[in-house]
Amino acid sequence: MLCLVTGGAGFIGSTLVDRLLSEGHQVDVIDNLSSGRLSNLADARATGGLTFHQLDIRSEDAVTLIARRKPEVIFHLAAQADVRVSVADPVFDASVNVIGSINVLEGARQAGTSRVVAAASGGTLYGEPSDDEIPTRESVAQRPLSPYGVSKKAMIDYLVAYRELHGIEFVALALGNVYGPRQDPHGEAGVVAIFAERLLRGEEITIFGTGDQTRDFVYVDDVVDAFFRAATRSGGLVINIGTGRELSVNELYSTMAEITGTETTPTRAPARVGELDRSCLDVERASMQLDWKSWTTFAQGAATTIESVKAQLADD
Repeated sequence: MLCLVTGGAGFIGSTLVDRLLSEGHQVDVIDNLSSGRLSNLADARATGGLTFHQLDIRSEDAVTLIARRKPEVIFHLAAQADVRVSVADPVFDASVNVIGSINVLEGARQAGTSRVVAAASGGTLYGEPSDDEIPTRESVAQRPLSPYGVSKKAMIDYLVAYRELHGIEFVALALGNVYGPRQDPHGEAGVVAIFAERLLRGEEITIFGTGDQTRDFVYVDDVVDAFFRAATRSGGLVINIGTGRELSVNELYSTMAEITGTETTPTRAPARVGELDRSCLDVERASMQLDWKSWTTFAQGAATTIESVKAQLADD
């Protein structure tokens, strides 16, 4: 089967590419390399089953390419994924996440693609859930509070419209806080990668607020397995992909500090404006629709991530 992965040079996308190739599929990747790295695809490119296209999904060339290549399934992961960037520049955020997504769907329509599996945001889609809505089910009202969350909600609305108008099946995976090897430790997202590099370098770590704020941290290999399953299962649904367990920033730091043998105390800073106090996803629908659940504990995933960052630092 020919699959196309947008954002396929990113840390989630490239891990998905590796999985698809290992399962015997041919893979096209579209990535403009604004945040993704060709080095993430080094092993994949050596297999001979990968074709890489350096394109921006906002361009008409992306539509033309998809129409010409005629992938059976598109995994749409390319995005502007920084909430603070979306607040500072909502027009740019919408151009990538809304216009770019429409281009992908237009390409899919012209290609006769049967299914699009898209990355949505479980952390922003539901806004600020009340305590009795945590873990948060997909039935909770979508009430995003950032331009990024709004653009991802709009993407889902377009997926629904293209399903009704053109018969393109979709699954939108509302992801928790994904972490793992290849995540950029220099971005604003990706606290696990950021902490890993700073702990290994012996640099100061800052925890904003009390550190009691929680997130649903889910390991990248588990997430990729959900994408793979969604290529052939279910349809027309938003499906949460997380662990169903809350982990505070303080607990995250303690676990990673223990793994690295660090005894330093983190610096405390005022809470960031607009940061959610709690975020955790109910994953019952994923179990029922995809026969999926996460299996990697945070300690296991953090240890693997730290080893990956250590190897990267050794190569630099």
